[in-house]
Amino acid sequence: MRNQWRVLTASVASSVTLLTLAGCGPAAATTATVKPGLASVASAGSLQLLMDKYLGPSFIKATGNQYQNQSAGSQGLAQEIVAGEITPNVFIPIGAAPMQLLEPKFTKWAVQFAASPLVVAYYPKGPHAAELAKIAKGQLPIQDLFTLMATPGFRLGRTNPAVDPQGQGFIEMVHLAEKYLRVSAATAYADLGGSHGSSQIFSETGLEPTLQAGELDAASAFLPQAVQLGLPYVALPDQINFGSPKDSAIYQSASLELSTGQVVHGSLLDLEASALNVGGSPSAAAAFVRFLLSAQARRILTKEGYTTLPPVLLGQSSAAPRSIRDLVKLA
Repeated sequence: MRNQWRVLTASVASSVTLLTLAGCGPAAATTATVKPGLASVASAGSLQLLMDKYLGPSFIKATGNQYQNQSAGSQGLAQEIVAGEITPNVFIPIGAAPMQLLEPKFTKWAVQFAASPLVVAYYPKGPHAAELAKIAKGQLPIQDLFTLMATPGFRLGRTNPAVDPQGQGFIEMVHLAEKYLRVSAATAYADLGGSHGSSQIFSETGLEPTLQAGELDAASAFLPQAVQLGLPYVALPDQINFGSPKDSAIYQSASLELSTGQVVHGSLLDLEASALNVGGSPSAAAAFVRFLLSAQARRILTKEGYTTLPPVLLGQSSAAPRSIRDLVKLA
């Protein structure tokens, strides 16, 4: 099961599956009809808990609009939007590249409002948990993390770089560690699974549950995921965690060639949002983006482990709704 739409209304407190899209390839075209007053959101897979448990219900209560969400790899969702396979009216990826895929046909603007640093989460009852805990506490050097992950038999999970910015960021993070932490090239190669790297790949929504089940020793994660799921984690230095705005130039020095031949460059793993010109109900879409910039939403983001950033309009700012431009000016 790849994607799920969940719709919430002001009178329904729990999430209800509206449409299930099955299959391991691209999702089949959705026939869901977007109703007036419905914010139909497509969001990064790591945002699913945040969206469906916190932001979605809070948006409904605050505005009276309906809300539905599907979460998956940001790059993959963007590709499905471009192909016309899904038609959300709000897109919230992590990282800049997925939003840029939609410009200018589906949107000409986006607002950056938070960041999500990378960490390495680990299974607390695993055979390497004690050593990972010492690294997390600073009792062992951070370089030991990369040595440990390269150990034969260490079960590391990460997401697919072809469809997910977290998967791209994790690979770029390991390569930045070569430069900034003096991790050897051989260790970095082993960290990424060597010639068997594909065995490390999991879907964005399936990776952390696999770790929680004890089927992995450690996994790539965003800091908020680890916080929300109660997973212990090893924090990474700002120079390599893709979550510090002041280190954006360092992140941009990293690059990765995907299996498609596309070269992607590292960037701050920020949260961006835009109301798309598909999916109908533009007023509800704009209302959802405005809600993301509200004090209430920012409190939720901070509590759940995200780094809130002063909102910044990206792209053609004049194309954004006036109400959103005004909010950004006031921030």
